Amino acid sequence: MPTFITIGYGDQEGYDRTDPAVRDSAHAHDERLRAAGVQMGVAGSPAQVRNPDGAGVEVREGAFLTSGLPIGGFAVIEAASMEEAIALVAGTPCAVAHGVVEVWPLRETP
Repeated sequence: MPTFITIGYGDQEGYDRTDPAVRDSAHAHDERLRAAGVQMGVAGSPAQVRNPDGAGVEVREGAFLTSGLPIGGFAVIEAASMEEAIALVAGTPCAVAHGVVEVWPLRETP
């Protein structure tokens, strides 16, 4: 089955202005996904790693990319299609609490 990486973006303001019943439903949705085997978690502090020409590792704290909303978390899901993956994440907290969830298909490397 194809694998997808999801990246959830959201902030406290959007979360706070979402109806508590909607938030509770979204958290219950996440629990059902976890129970079904989805690996997910809240984003921690990132590090940028470079090794130009294999000459030495360079590490910087912080994200390389920035967006209008902070990254809230990640998940690794299996779904038969992009459409199914989208349906699986559409009820998650970032999707319903004025944030956004990106869905990235993973392809096997040759």
